[in-house]
Amino acid sequence: MIRRILVVFAKAPALGRVKSRLARGIGSAAALAFYRRTLARLLKCVAKDRRWETVLVVSPDAASRKPALWPTRAQCLPQGGGDLGMRMGRVFRRLPKGYVVIIGADIPDIRADHVARAFAALGTSDFVFGPARDGGYWLIGAKGAARNAAMFANVRWSTAHALADTVANLGAWKMAELDMLDDIDDAPAYRRYLRRSAAG
Repeated sequence: MIRRILVVFAKAPALGRVKSRLARGIGSAAALAFYRRTLARLLKCVAKDRRWETVLVVSPDAASRKPALWPTRAQCLPQGGGDLGMRMGRVFRRLPKGYVVIIGADIPDIRADHVARAFAALGTSDFVFGPARDGGYWLIGAKGAARNAAMFANVRWSTAHALADTVANLGAWKMAELDMLDDIDDAPAYRRYLRRSAAG
């Protein structure tokens, strides 16, 4: 049976250390409260699902040795140094063989069904992406030799080009896409999220 590993990238929830762009628009305390709620809701939704293993990959590295920080009993590993691409590439290379899907901890609309569909897509594709409305992506998954591809070279992180830059690195690898979701990185995205929550 193919091993399926869901990786949640997360930062230790501390005032002034998470969601810095969002904090500039709504304040550090509100940004931290949003992050804590979203992380807890996400882990409650996905960490106990038996269709995959869930691994937390956290920053700073010392936070991986402080289980009280995290609302789950999932395995906790350090992210290590480097930019986001270096850290994700390290995860793809170092985890055991099988399908690996990486998500962030700040996408409130992620559901277990999204994760299940990502793993299903890897049955017929080398990569799967969950595109974000801001031009980035809230999910990336890969399998087999594709996990060693130079997918993150020269990606312009935190810009509208992040997804396009990553896809441009993939050449002939077969790719699939999931639903587009909002990455809540700034005040306008946060206000859209509040309106959706109030309406639904």
